[in-house]
Amino acid sequence: MNNAIEVENLIKVYKNGVRAVDGVSFSVHEREIFGFLGPNGAGKSTTIKCVIGLLRPTSGTIRVLGADTGQDPGVVKRNIGYAAQETAVDDRLTGWENLYLQGRFYHLPRAEIRRRGEEVLKLFGLWERRNDVAGTYSGGMLKRLDIACALIHRPRILFLDEPTLGLDVQTRKTIWEYIEMLRGEHGMTIFLTTHYMEEADALSDRVAIIDRGKIVALDRPGALKAGIGWDLITVRFSTDGGELGGLLSALLALPEVREVRETEDGIYRIAVERNGDRLIPRIVRLAEARGIGIHSIRLKRPTLNDVYLHYTGREIREAEGSREELIRSRVMARRIRR
Repeated sequence: MNNAIEVENLIKVYKNGVRAVDGVSFSVHEREIFGFLGPNGAGKSTTIKCVIGLLRPTSGTIRVLGADTGQDPGVVKRNIGYAAQETAVDDRLTGWENLYLQGRFYHLPRAEIRRRGEEVLKLFGLWERRNDVAGTYSGGMLKRLDIACALIHRPRILFLDEPTLGLDVQTRKTIWEYIEMLRGEHGMTIFLTTHYMEEADALSDRVAIIDRGKIVALDRPGALKAGIGWDLITVRFSTDGGELGGLLSALLALPEVREVRETEDGIYRIAVERNGDRLIPRIVRLAEARGIGIHSIRLKRPTLNDVYLHYTGREIREAEGSREELIRSRVMARRIRR
């Protein structure tokens, strides 16, 4: 299987000394949807901007479609599309005018822009609104138009940085359908950054989890979840006496228990190979024998959030963007263009 993207030991240190990306290495296969999962500030956007040439890396090697981004940036940029977190759509132009402008940036002939513009607008369900000013579009429509603009020159690789940030659940799933369609029907390679667990799980062939500028895990979502145990028991103890250490040691001694880990919230996660439901009564009895109370205990199958907890010890806080935040980002983007 050929690689569309190859990144080796990428490091990015900003002038203020912040080490945003710290020795990241990965590859993305052709026709793959590759998910980059992590919280805000983890290094996702910095990585993607280095890969597409918007930022100069401090060190490391980046190859896109076999071309070195530092030595041959023109070849790279002609073959990629990019939709940033903040939409690059101009609110004062119609949907059609935004697409036409983007096409001219790539020196496409007018007739070709008209043909391709109709194709992508129909693809994203925007044809009927093509002559409406983009400022009248909903947040979901703006994001679809932004992705359509990134496709006007028919790139081989599409980079999507937090493509559903701040959108409602229904619109988010609509965007997911379009992303899957682009890969399935057009054979496109898609590099997707997100902090939504469900999004990474639903879309990605493989997921790289990035935390504090480092990739801490990379595999298929199913393999990542299976790798931390078949069952997970989460326990919050209501007492924190001296016997707690003895209880944890007793739990680790059980043949079914693979790991016991405390999270930042004071919850203990017990990774169990099998029969987690049968183990719960034993945990309760062991705690009672040591005079340790249990506030809550439950069994669940692993999720990507559990994988993230496993490797980082904390959860991703998935704060939903508000409509006001979307408006502010659009206003800021307009000011930058002016």
